Amino acid sequence: MNYDVNKSDDEWRSELSPEEFAVLRNAATERAWSGELLDEKRDGLYRCKACKNELFTAGTKFDSGCGWPSFYESVQPDAVELREDNTLGMVRTEVLCAKCGSHLGHVFPDGFGTPTGDRYCMNSLALDFEADS
Repeated sequence: MNYDVNKSDDEWRSELSPEEFAVLRNAATERAWSGELLDEKRDGLYRCKACKNELFTAGTKFDSGCGWPSFYESVQPDAVELREDNTLGMVRTEVLCAKCGSHLGHVFPDGFGTPTGDRYCMNSLALDFEADS
């Protein structure tokens, strides 16, 4: 797929930490309960760590108990790309940044009690948080 932001692996490696590169560009997953944004409670905006695309607002974040930051919807439908993921012997829906194609996490239809019923389970390493002033 052709994205607005296209860079070589070498360019991404020069801009991202090794851990960020593993998650964003190689679809790795950070360890549960380890992400610095898991307990972030301030109002603000979550952006793609790789390209700064706006992804989620703090108002859609909720405590899902899964060990990763969770949101019930993206800031706008075309902010993320959803793709079937058949790795690890299961069928899931992968969430990618629609602007650069970076892996963010997965979305599950088990966000019970949320307005959408969805749980966007995101890696902290894939996100930048910008607090409201």
